[in-house]
Formats: sequence, C-alpha cells, structure tokens
Amino acid sequence: AVLAGGSETLEFTLSNFPNPFNSGTVIRFALPVSGAVELSVYNLAGQQVAMLVEGVRQTGSYSINWDGRDDSGRALASGIYFYQLRTEVGQKEVRKLLLLR
Repeated sequence: AVLAGGSETLEFTLSNFPNPFNSGTVIRFALPVSGAVELSVYNLAGQQVAMLVEGVRQTGSYSINWDGRDDSGRALASGIYFYQLRTEVGQKEVRKLLLLR
C-alpha cells in the first residue's frame, strides 16, 4: 500500500542478523502504528531472560544490538532462544535465534 506523498506503508516485521550468532546480533523490527511495545528474549522453557525494548515507540523501523546477555548482565549459555515483539494493539511475532559461544 502507498500513502499520499509516495511513502510506503510499513508492515509489522521482526528479524535478526547474524543468526546463529556469537558475540552479538542485531534485531530489527518495524512498527506500522505508534504505541507501547515489548521486545523480549525467552529460553526454551519459556522463561523471559532479557527485556530489550519496553515502552512507547513511534511508527518506524528500529535496530537493537543484543550481546547474548540476560537482564542481570550474565552471558547466556549456547542454545536456542526465542525473541518476541508484542504491541499494545495485539500484534505479536516470535522468531528463533541460535547463540553459539
């Protein structure tokens, strides 16, 4: 879809690169609507290990660098993790990432 003025409409997206990663990965997301968002990382047991973004963000594209550490600053073990982007309007995307130490 194209808005007046020729700019493209943003889609709700979530991705990261590189994957698998060692020292760090960049998580990218795009928001078509402004509002409260949460970007969290979970282990395979479904426990939240890191909150990367929390709060109101404007419409647009964002990049977050994550170094594979939990909220306490401890390096997480090698393994599979999930990152989830959730918005206050009910949009949710979950992706898998692989951390190799």
